[in-house]
Amino acid sequence: MSSHSDQRKFFHLMLFVVTIVFGWILFPLFGAVFWGTILAVLFQPVQRRILIRMRGRPNLAALTTLALILLIVILPLTLVVGMLTQEISTALVRFRADLPQLTIAFQQLLDRLPASIHRVMDLAGVQDVNAIQQKLGDGAAQIGRLVAVYLVSIGQNTAQLLVSFGVMLYLLFFLLRDGTALGAMVHRALPLDERHKNLLIRQFTTVVRATIKGNIAVAVAQGALGGFIFAVLGIQGYVLAAVVMAFLSLLPAVGAAVVWVPVGVWLLLSGEIWRGVVLFVFCGTIVSLVDNVLRPILVGKDTKLPDWVVLISTLGGMSLFGLTGFVIGPLIAALFIASWSIYTRLRDDEDTRADAG
Repeated sequence: MSSHSDQRKFFHLMLFVVTIVFGWILFPLFGAVFWGTILAVLFQPVQRRILIRMRGRPNLAALTTLALILLIVILPLTLVVGMLTQEISTALVRFRADLPQLTIAFQQLLDRLPASIHRVMDLAGVQDVNAIQQKLGDGAAQIGRLVAVYLVSIGQNTAQLLVSFGVMLYLLFFLLRDGTALGAMVHRALPLDERHKNLLIRQFTTVVRATIKGNIAVAVAQGALGGFIFAVLGIQGYVLAAVVMAFLSLLPAVGAAVVWVPVGVWLLLSGEIWRGVVLFVFCGTIVSLVDNVLRPILVGKDTKLPDWVVLISTLGGMSLFGLTGFVIGPLIAALFIASWSIYTRLRDDEDTRADAG
């Protein structure tokens, strides 16, 4: 008869194997499962409040929360993606048509620059207007091909996208309805003491709140304000500019200024003084202050990871997982730091007991 120790070893091995295999089975639907889980964690407080108002009817409360998510998250996101795709296509066509005029304007701009800047540009090899025009044309053609491939890929994978979307909504409903019970089950299953369990779970929920509720809210606000001022000033491509500014706002040490500063400089150098000044003043004050005002309110400075950790984990996550990586990267980084913190505490406790013994 096997010893109790052998039985435990066999069970641990079996538990490890079936967990890996189960994850492998779910991997084709990784995006749907991941975003369903993230949305459930994010909207669990809303679900609890709705459940109280509906006097303990969990199915109806989960359906109501799911409808809110569709209305305030998924529907606006779908509309923005559609507008963005249309605007990119229109911008590429317009850019190709206007390229000769842009080349002339660029040459006129070069003629206004002082001789010292011309010498620097000669060293950098950026004074050959014809070569620049050729590079811009080639770049526009390459972007057009990428957009075309992307649109064809979406058309070919429509069925898969619909299945993934349906799985996400289906999973999200049950995670909203049974989230509290599932959370208690995970809490009980973790092979750690109560203090370390709470540390890991708190770190997980903190990073989800920071990356979704905090960072995305700030990014959306900055992108919306940037797109608004672009539209007011009559700058074409304001939807594209808003989306790019929102995306860049997710990256520490980068930010929306990468978009609006070059546009403002171009306006000033092109003689559009008042539009350039208004853009600089608005974006330099209102858009830039959004991060300083909203982020501490939504996240709290004491819950943030160091900016350099957020930056490298976000970029690394996106290179591995695509758009989903902007959440996965900081989440794994936070759990990495929390796990090593727990390990250090456990080792210190063992050393303390050994010294006492």
